[in-house]
Amino acid sequence: MEVGAKTNETTHFRLPLALPDLTGTGVAFDALHSVKANISWLVETKKAHYIAVIKTNQPTAHTQLAALPWQSIAVQHTASGTGHGRRESRSIKTCDIADELVRIAFPHARLAIRVHRRRKQTDRRETRESVYAVTSLDAYQAGPADLAAAIRGHWAVESSSHHIRDVTFAEDASTVHTGTAPRAMATLALFQHYPL
Repeated sequence: MEVGAKTNETTHFRLPLALPDLTGTGVAFDALHSVKANISWLVETKKAHYIAVIKTNQPTAHTQLAALPWQSIAVQHTASGTGHGRRESRSIKTCDIADELVRIAFPHARLAIRVHRRRKQTDRRETRESVYAVTSLDAYQAGPADLAAAIRGHWAVESSSHHIRDVTFAEDASTVHTGTAPRAMATLALFQHYPL
């Protein structure tokens, strides 16, 4: 979907999700879309669940999530693999968010999630990163392995399409903004990556 030059993707969050029945469905999305109004709409109107990655663009929620007692929570699921010239391992921890005990500044949040990733590319130093997320799912609705698979599945979509367009083809830095040229360039970029 084309996003106009005077707006951003967050204003288009609801449009592709408006028609399908999402009742009971889990929806994962880019951290950019972790906007409270859109999350409330998704849960209250569409009756769906969400898994929202929280980055520093949500400073209050990010700080609250990082401050949870992660050191005292055991790793609940791990996965590792190799590919694309790197070795990667991911561990996940979850923490119940009870409204009366822990306040996370995010609507309908029931579980906090911390994914710790370790990556080692050939001939490079190992990198480590912790990513935080929240979900409206309860622990009995989705276990750590389910949450890890959903988050990993979203990252796979991000890497296979959006990342290619942003990084490989530098779409966000493009100076092509007139008429239908941006749409044509995006189409060419996708055909370059996904030939017919």
